Formats: sequence, C-alpha cells, structure tokens
Amino acid sequence: MNLSLSRPARRAVRWLAAALLVPLLLAPLAAQATPSLVIDVDSGKVLLAEEATKPWYPASITKLMTAYVTFKAIRAGRLTPETLITVSETAAAQKPSKMGFKVGTQVTVDNALKMMLVKSANDMAVVLAEGVGGSLPAFVAEMNATAAELGMNGTHYANPNGLPDPEQVSTARDLAILARAIFLNFPEQADLFRIPAIKLGPAVIRSYNKLIDRYPGADGMKTGFICASGFNLVASATRGNRHLLAVVLGTDSGKARTEEAALLLERGFQQQGSIFGSIAPSVESLRNEPGAPTDMRAQVCGGKRKNTASEADDDSGPAPTGFVAAGMPQLGENVTGASLLQKLPPSMPPVEVFVGPFPSAEALAAAYPPPPAPKKPANAKKPGDKKGQATAIIDPADPSAPGAPTPKPKPKPATAQATTGAKPAAKPATKPASKPAPKPAAAPAAPMELAPPQ
Repeated sequence: MNLSLSRPARRAVRWLAAALLVPLLLAPLAAQATPSLVIDVDSGKVLLAEEATKPWYPASITKLMTAYVTFKAIRAGRLTPETLITVSETAAAQKPSKMGFKVGTQVTVDNALKMMLVKSANDMAVVLAEGVGGSLPAFVAEMNATAAELGMNGTHYANPNGLPDPEQVSTARDLAILARAIFLNFPEQADLFRIPAIKLGPAVIRSYNKLIDRYPGADGMKTGFICASGFNLVASATRGNRHLLAVVLGTDSGKARTEEAALLLERGFQQQGSIFGSIAPSVESLRNEPGAPTDMRAQVCGGKRKNTASEADDDSGPAPTGFVAAGMPQLGENVTGASLLQKLPPSMPPVEVFVGPFPSAEALAAAYPPPPAPKKPANAKKPGDKKGQATAIIDPADPSAPGAPTPKPKPKPATAQATTGAKPAAKPATKPASKPAPKPAAAPAAPMELAPPQ
C-alpha cells in the first residue's frame, strides 16, 4: 500500500500541526516584574518573552545604537577607525562612568568605541557623537532616524550614552532588534562586543558584562544601569551553529542580571525540535505597548519595595505579552544562574587602547588634568590634630624648619634643672627626652600615607 501523501495533504498536515502547537507556543509565563526576551539571531524567532514590549529606560544599552550609527558612518566613508576625534567641554562634563580625559584630548574612533563599550564611558559616547554627527543634536537625530529604519517603534533617544532623561525610552523587543542588526549588518565589528578588558597604560579596565569568560559561549554585548532602569543587559552567546540573544531589564543588582541572563540563554540552547522554532513569532511581530516606562528608582536605589503593576497589564491587547516557544525546557530546581557560571580560560588578553594617533606615555599623562593638590594638606593634618600636634608636616628636629617650635621645648628642661636639685633634675630630663623622640619620627608617616590615593 502506498502511504505517501499528496502535496495538498502534506500541507494540510502541517497546518494542523501548527494549529495544535500555537496554544503551547503562547502559553503564558508566570508573572515577572521586569522584561526579559530570548531570540535566535539568525532567524529572528522569539524563544521566550515576558513584558518584552513594555517601555523601559535603556540606560547604557543606548551605546549599542551609538556604535551602530558609528559603524554606518565608517562604512559610508565619512570617517575611518583611525580618524582622530576630540574631547569637547560637553564630553568632559559627562558624569561617570567615564575615562576622564581633559578637554582637547584626541582619541581615534576605534579606541573611543572600545572605551565606550568596555568601560561604558559616557564621555567617549559624546566624543563619538560629536565626531560622527558634527554636533550632539545632529547625532541624536541620526540615532532616532536609524531606530525608525530598524522598526524600533517603541524607542526614542535623547542622548548617546543613556544618562537619565525621561525621553530616553526603549523596550526589550527594540533592543533585541538593534543587537541582532549589529550582528547581521556589521559582522566585522562583532569582536568589539566580546572584549573582556582594555589596557590603558598600566591600568586594566574590565568589562561590566560578567558573562564573558564565565558563561560558555558568551560573546557580548552591553550592560546598562541607572536608578530608574535598574540593572540591564543585552547578552549574546554562540554554541555550535546557534547564536542567541537574551535581554534582561530592571533587575535589582548586577549579579541578578548576569545570573538571569545565563538561565535564559541556557533554556534557549536546550530547546529541542526545529519545528517549534519555525512557528515561533518573529521579534519584529511583537507589538510595543504605549505608556511611560516603569521607574525602578525606589526599588533599586531607595527603600526596598515591590514594583507597582503597570496599568497596561489590564489591557487585553492583540497578543499576550508573555509566552515561551514550545520545546523550551525547564532546567530543574538544582540549576541556577550561579551554577551555570564558571571561571573559563581568558578568551583574549586585555586589548590595548591609547590616546592620540599611537601609544605614548607622554600623551596619556597629558590627557589627564592635574590632581587637586589643596585637598592633600588638609587631609594630612587630621592624624596630627588627634594628638594636638601641629607638626604633621614639619620636622621639629630641623632647626631651619618654619614655625620655630623647636626652640621652645629646649628651655623647659633647662629651667627644670635650674630650680631643682641634682637628683630630681635627672628624672625630668629622661621624660622629655623619651616623649618627644617618637613623635617627630611618627609625624612624617601620616602625610606619606595620605598623599598617594589616585
């Protein structure tokens, strides 16, 4: 008997299978306070999503778009990785985290990108913005135009670094679209996002992305944090021929975002069956929600209390906001985010960065403003003040020292010897000799310890 099916019959079977699997695909997840998302980079299919379309403050994940616009400018020939760009007053005035170079310092585009992505340097994001766009407003306009081109319709940028601004808004969906576009459109730049550390002169600065060299397969991308957003992370990992992206927003700590991302990625890699992935929705098909972003300030930076539920939770939108693709496994109670992390061999040594067109110790030294000297003497007097001494920075044994406290101790023992007999005079002589001696010896140690902190 011939059991083969005709083409129309096979098509009908596939449609029936899809109809049966869709309810599983859209099975709601247990409610979570903050957004999370896992997608397959090659196909763009969503493997897991929870609150992925909810407005959120992106914080320093903004720098992925700053990098993307810079990559576009390089490809268009507007500048090269070796082009020198200058630290302006606006760039130098940015709040930490930053490199702290003084106004007028020049860096190459390539070095500015590395410092921005590894150190999450807010000043370097502005240096890139002004160097690429000609001005900060022009670059921000280009960021928003690029977001529109990519279909990031829940995103608006107000600055290139993610520092607090009520108009700086995105969603987990949009951030996943952006991260995927970087890998697909600029694969030659992928190594920038997996650098574990940079080396500037003698200093080694490590990435805030703690998945790198700790979670097997991790190869990027970017962290973010402000009080209003909580701790954010877009994480990339590759195993075999599978490349996944996980987005985690709004956790209470950097440790929590690392461990949650590890769990999400692991579930994605453990998924079985290509048929399930083939009918999963694409990340572009998710529909962003309107409304204001959740403010995590009280929970993350103030008194600990639970996040207030969004009014949008009661809306019956066109599709559920939370679901998992069929075939996504539960990992078991014994599998935690921490258990998935390990100390792996370094994927690469720290990458050298520098100021100017080539490495130079002199140029690096000149790039930093001089330390504020007046604060050191004020701090140095404090240890002496506890003992009532004003000699913390003056050596009393030196007769040429200013302040002339040295002649005064000498007449006192002399007077004591003149007014007493020979026997009593010997006792006071030993006491002044023993007490002043250790004090001058200990006094110089205080400023020596207080001077170096840098």
